[in-house]
Amino acid sequence: MKGIIFDFNGTLFWDSQLHYDAWRMFSEKLRGYPFTDDEMRKYMFGRTNKDIITYCTGKVPSDDVVEKLAYEKESLYREQCLKDKEHFKLAPGAVEFLDWLTENDIPRTIATMSEWQNVEFYIKEFNLARWFDLDKIVYSNGKIKGKPDPEIYQIACRNLGLPPEDCIVIEDAVSGIESAHRAGIGKIIAIASLESHELYKQFDYLYQIVDRFEEIDKSLFGGK
Repeated sequence: MKGIIFDFNGTLFWDSQLHYDAWRMFSEKLRGYPFTDDEMRKYMFGRTNKDIITYCTGKVPSDDVVEKLAYEKESLYREQCLKDKEHFKLAPGAVEFLDWLTENDIPRTIATMSEWQNVEFYIKEFNLARWFDLDKIVYSNGKIKGKPDPEIYQIACRNLGLPPEDCIVIEDAVSGIESAHRAGIGKIIAIASLESHELYKQFDYLYQIVDRFEEIDKSLFGGK
């Protein structure tokens, strides 16, 4: 393997519960009752805000409605991040793993369905420029299709200048795992930041299921 691509939410930053809480509140606001856990897995994680609102309301919203509701939800989410000082940090082992990748000059980037306001927030709060070329980060810009469509990982591979089969993807979401698989990614690793290992065992093409970044098989990069 020559390069690595990270999902962000629930992967490098374990914020899934914060998104759960924010979207449950907005689901109740939009349709009168909150998302179930199964709906969250299938229709929220890895999807665009427009995809989620469309599912929740049963109709395609205008761009103005998407922008308004997404702004409200993401503002609430960022406020909760800053309040939760104990957990507002990169995932266990992530800093050490990113340092190792940087020291060994292994090409890397992020592919997230977060929109720019959140990505900019993460860049500032986590000092992501320490490890990543910010111009190569792929995010939801209103044009990229949501996961499980393969487009976001195809773009990330192009940004690294590598074919998909030479790349590793680290993901936590079912839709993201499917997206990476459809993109032809060489090795896919699931990180169980919120879900159990049992959820991921349905994907027989996964290379590894881990709980922390220390468990990732570094020999994949040729024994560096």
